[in-house]
Amino acid sequence: MIFANFLPARRQLPLRLHIATLFIALIVLLGATIIWNSFTKTTQLILHAADERFERMAEQTGRQLQMLVTPVATTVDLLAWQRLTADNTLIERLDHLGYLSEALSQSTHLDALYIGYDDGDFFLLRALPPNSPLRDALAAPNAARYLVQSVERNGTEAATGAFLYFDAALQLLRHEARPDYTFDPRNRPWYQAARSRPDRIRTDPYLFFTSREAGITLARRARIGTAVVGADLTLSALSATLNSSRLFSTTQLVVFDSSGQVIAYPEATRLPQQGEGGALRLVRLPELKEPSLTELERHLPRPDQRRAGLPPKNFALEAAGQTWHGMVRTLPFEGGTPLFLGLAVPRADLLADAKRIRDEGALIAIGLVLLALPITWLLANRIARHLKNLVDEAARIRRFDFQKPIVVHSIINEVNQLARAMDLMKSTIRRFLDIGSALTAERDFARLLDRVLAETLALAQGDAGILFLVSDDEQELRPTAARVSDPLGTVTTDRLPTLSLTESSPHPLVAAAQRTVPQIKPLTPDEPLAAYMALLTDPPIKPVGQLILVPLRNRQQELVGLLALLKTGTPPDDNRIGPELLAFIAALSGTSAVSIENQRLFQAQKHLFESFIRLLADAIDAKSPYTGGHCARVPELTKLLAQAACADQAGAFRDFTLSTGEWEELHIACWLHDCGKITTPEYVVDKATKLETLYNRINEVRMRFEVLKRDAEITYWRAVAEGGNLAELRIKLEADWRALDDDFTFVASCNQGGEFMAPDQIARLKRLAERTWLRTLDDRLGLSHEEQARKARAPAMPLPTVESLLADKPEHCFERHPDDQIGADNPWGFQLKIPELLYNQGEVHNLCVARGTLTEEERYKINEHIVQTIMMLSRLPFPKPLRRVPEIAGGHHETMDGHGYPKRLKRDEMSVLARMMAIADIFEALTAVDRPYKSGKTLSEALKIMARMVREQHIDAEIFALFLRAGVYRHYAERFLRPEQIDAVEIEDYLTGAQTH
Repeated sequence: MIFANFLPARRQLPLRLHIATLFIALIVLLGATIIWNSFTKTTQLILHAADERFERMAEQTGRQLQMLVTPVATTVDLLAWQRLTADNTLIERLDHLGYLSEALSQSTHLDALYIGYDDGDFFLLRALPPNSPLRDALAAPNAARYLVQSVERNGTEAATGAFLYFDAALQLLRHEARPDYTFDPRNRPWYQAARSRPDRIRTDPYLFFTSREAGITLARRARIGTAVVGADLTLSALSATLNSSRLFSTTQLVVFDSSGQVIAYPEATRLPQQGEGGALRLVRLPELKEPSLTELERHLPRPDQRRAGLPPKNFALEAAGQTWHGMVRTLPFEGGTPLFLGLAVPRADLLADAKRIRDEGALIAIGLVLLALPITWLLANRIARHLKNLVDEAARIRRFDFQKPIVVHSIINEVNQLARAMDLMKSTIRRFLDIGSALTAERDFARLLDRVLAETLALAQGDAGILFLVSDDEQELRPTAARVSDPLGTVTTDRLPTLSLTESSPHPLVAAAQRTVPQIKPLTPDEPLAAYMALLTDPPIKPVGQLILVPLRNRQQELVGLLALLKTGTPPDDNRIGPELLAFIAALSGTSAVSIENQRLFQAQKHLFESFIRLLADAIDAKSPYTGGHCARVPELTKLLAQAACADQAGAFRDFTLSTGEWEELHIACWLHDCGKITTPEYVVDKATKLETLYNRINEVRMRFEVLKRDAEITYWRAVAEGGNLAELRIKLEADWRALDDDFTFVASCNQGGEFMAPDQIARLKRLAERTWLRTLDDRLGLSHEEQARKARAPAMPLPTVESLLADKPEHCFERHPDDQIGADNPWGFQLKIPELLYNQGEVHNLCVARGTLTEEERYKINEHIVQTIMMLSRLPFPKPLRRVPEIAGGHHETMDGHGYPKRLKRDEMSVLARMMAIADIFEALTAVDRPYKSGKTLSEALKIMARMVREQHIDAEIFALFLRAGVYRHYAERFLRPEQIDAVEIEDYLTGAQTH
């Protein structure tokens, strides 16, 4: 202990005694000398000045008296309306400590606030300032700032007395049963007077029993309960005022009531006097043993004549062998009997020579001050040296410098006590910050729970502990972490049952969790708590000792969980858990509860974000029956590649690692890599034939061919009717039909997309498009507003009208809106060739598509999903660890040679993860079996195509090599491909082919 050997043989005195002795001695010496030199003046001016000063003094004392009473009276009036006056138990009354303590703090002269109940109960709150003499008399705890005095009778005459000590934060420090405290307020005059009147009453001044100070009681009947509220107001300030207002040391100033009781006197310690029966009472004027005041009493009317007050009165007194100048004034004081201010001053003092007082007094005062300066300096320096050291230590604490202990050796007891308190505070703050930092830094929820339990268990020096958390449905208290200290380690919580929070007869642990403050319970083998804690050991052994139960509550004071800490054995008194340690555990539990709550909120937010990401990906896959599962398979394949890169110890990726945050970043980017597809129309994504939009328009073309076949038959029958050769006409009809069937078959085959369309096929299509058919119905009827607007680009033809068999009409062209334009200076760096039209649904235009089913406009629309992905993700406020999500998700259509889209990035401009996702996206697309325009390729076919893409610098060669050598393709195939797709693969063939250019 750093204070074990500090100055044991030297006498220690309180700091206030040192300072008071020094300054009082100097002030008394200086004042006595100056006052002795002031007995010279004998002019009427001095007497007149004395009278005026006494008048001002009387006015000032009256104002001060009223200032003392007014706020207390207001407090009593307000207290009379408080629910406290109707509360029946001590626990209910303690809920109002905040209000009462605030009321006490508003008036330094308010000694106590209390309530006397009609059933004899009594509840009082008294302030215990640090320098109050009551503290030693009551043996109050050092930290105590308030005392609650309570008497409960519970409807009987048997009284239960108790003293409760609270600190400045109103935390209970000690509950002290006082069987001898049987105070009955119903017998007190203030209670009886206030009970029978509707307004506030004031008692005559009397000596308070507890504080031994003169004062009055203000009381009033409660407005909402059967009680009387009261307040004790000390009048010690009047004594201080009189002391400071005395003209000379011999001046006698006194405040007394009509009965002659002295209420205020410069020497306040002389006011209490032991009366009959040993009880203390206020001294009367003659009992002060001051001749001038005794003579003053004789010059006043009888006590019964004073109750109505006295007119201002001046008179001369003969006492102690000299003439005194005496004066009496009635002090304004509403309610109750009046108070009087009396003055007696030797006439010789008043008539001292003013000039000699001024000159000689000034010289003497200067001399005394000059004489006192070096003495004061030396003593103050000696006292302040240690205080300065403590100030320096406080500065170190403010800078969070906790390295050195605080060591101070002083002759002043309070300085040493302060040093000890600061050292303990320093140690507590250091440990609290260390534990708080550790809990805040922990990100793994399971490790956080174990850390909370371990730190709290170590702090309490416990032997075992369990951490319970409230379930998500708030129905149960579940054990989530358990530890024992011998041997120290974690214990499985599987054999610990959950506890219901909804049962009408809750388990003792649940009852403890529902409290707001920690508690200590003695543990015996017969208690249910011992049976539960016994489950920590195998076989179960019921422990004996102390159980600390600490409720965990969040910032909203909602129950988060419970800490149960076991300290086995029966400790001696000096080893029991003290209030300081329990308070520290409570503070730590608050930090722990906030950390746990923050982690649970963080996990819930992550889960919500993850669910939202998967919801979006599932919505994109569900949008098209042909791409279902793509958004789920690409993340799996990309992660397999990233894991292979992290495991590569000797290859190109030997320095490649991913932190936990980077794995999360990759995970989110993978799941969101195609989020822009949500803006792509389904009929474009799912376009299986060239004429397909929202439906397959080949049916319109088929109907036109049907019309032409009907026209040929009509022509045939007309010729027959006109007498033509039936056989020849029939041969011609059938030839026309065969030609039309052949032409439609050709058009239908062109409608199905392929890898290549020859020029002669395109020429034939255009020749067929020149054929006509007759339309007799208005094609502008039954259209939507937008269709009508597109039709209006060309004038309506008179019916019937001849139209081309296949046509590219003005209404087939959809203009691009300005919002669909992306300028060259766009903030995302897109470098795109944007088609002039948004869509071109011209029949000839679509049927002449050389490869696949998509026009240039539709292919751009599909490719635009990556543009939308980047734009959507760029607008999201990703935190710093996830800032690269848009870059990773938006780069899987870029190529290594800078000819990809949408930014035309080159290999070195892309991150490794973006290049990995590009390979994953391509491989999944090649092997997927849910595409409308192709079947899934085998492993060998897909790898062959990807090897060619490496040679053409479309994908990264190093990552492709890792993809093959690490067997990523094989692991993916076993999970997601059909058995017939998994064929034999010689990876060296594809590696060699990929490296040859």
